[in-house]
Amino acid sequence: MIQDYVFSSDKNIMDIDAIHAYLSRSYWAENVPHEIVRKAVENSLCFGVFYNKSQIGFARLITDSATFAYLADVYILEEHRGKGLSQKLMQTIIANPQLQGLRRMVLATYDAHTLYEKFGFKQLSKPDTFMELWNPNVYKTLKK
Repeated sequence: MIQDYVFSSDKNIMDIDAIHAYLSRSYWAENVPHEIVRKAVENSLCFGVFYNKSQIGFARLITDSATFAYLADVYILEEHRGKGLSQKLMQTIIANPQLQGLRRMVLATYDAHTLYEKFGFKQLSKPDTFMELWNPNVYKTLKK
């Protein structure tokens, strides 16, 4: 039941090892180094989902807390899916006081469009105005 889970934005309780374990096997951050995950958590507004004090979910926002935020690294461990945790995590994020009044919040997803649409996300209204500098193999080319 969802009430058995704890949702928190306290960075002090985020389990970097658990977050890294998931992200390093994800399609979007495969092979990401542990130090990169630690630095990303340190410099982001983070949200964790915990079950019996173990971290089973995560999301982070890269934001100036005034005008813009980028939602990234959202996951719930496979064995905890199907319980409404992703929706509860998104409700927690959207309601966060630090994210109120933003002009734009964006994300990129391969397979979770229906989840994010429930919270008002849409396809880019003017995709021709967005550009990117993308290096999808950055973690494979980093010197160890």
